Amino acid sequence: MSADSVLSGSAPLDLRLSDAELEATREHVVEFVRSVVDDAGADGAVLGLSGGIDSTTTAHVAVEALGADGVHGLVMPSEVNAADNMSDAERVAEDLGIEYDVLDINPIYESFLDAYPEEDVESRVDADPLRTAAGNVRVRIRGVLNYFVANAENRVVLGTGNRSETLTGYFTKYGDQAVDCNPIGNLYKQQVRQLAAAMDVPRDLVMKTPSAEMWLGQTDEEEMGLDYDTLDAVLALHVDGPLSQSATVRQLDVTPEQVERVVELYERSAHKRKMPPAPEPLFR
Repeated sequence: MSADSVLSGSAPLDLRLSDAELEATREHVVEFVRSVVDDAGADGAVLGLSGGIDSTTTAHVAVEALGADGVHGLVMPSEVNAADNMSDAERVAEDLGIEYDVLDINPIYESFLDAYPEEDVESRVDADPLRTAAGNVRVRIRGVLNYFVANAENRVVLGTGNRSETLTGYFTKYGDQAVDCNPIGNLYKQQVRQLAAAMDVPRDLVMKTPSAEMWLGQTDEEEMGLDYDTLDAVLALHVDGPLSQSATVRQLDVTPEQVERVVELYERSAHKRKMPPAPEPLFR
């Protein structure tokens, strides 16, 4: 698949890298993974495989950096994960020739529900706020398993988050960002797709509808209220960039409400991008 074909016709801004920039970025993230592992004195890396574009791209980067023997993938399905996604996750591992294990997290998740202090919690987990809380439990379980395997095998945990997710807080605190590093963490979603295409990731995975699968039928874009191409564009010009809200609206031909939604996501998630606060010291 050509890296030039990842841009949808409705994208308000082209954030794709030039060929030279793309090649430099690829070399940079590969060397980053290699240096993180070397600096830690580790024997390789562990990462969760979801069948989505972010974990798939990170897996390709990891294999290029460490070789197939240096990467251990974990496929961690629950009852809310689509079977096709789990099949895609295993397909990625098999295509790359890496070791992988399938770890069913349902029994662990059920034990959390059993430990919940109120009765009949299972009858209420399909409605917020318990739906979101339960979804976060699933994500945090995967984070714990990543570190369990990584610690046992002297490996580092690779995160799969991108810049778009980080800036909008679209991750679970102490869950999918409980990692040692984020190789694609500085790339907008559009650029992740471009890098994936350049690394010969199959087109169906490159253009797959993103979903954190925290509950049945969830998609990233539906939950955020706008598509990734629009999100990336507003982040690049307004949140990361210098344009005012009105200039961003004019430049991108988006609505003020869309820009306000992105700003709301960014500001509301600020705590996720910082260390837990503590009071200022009284005495020094």
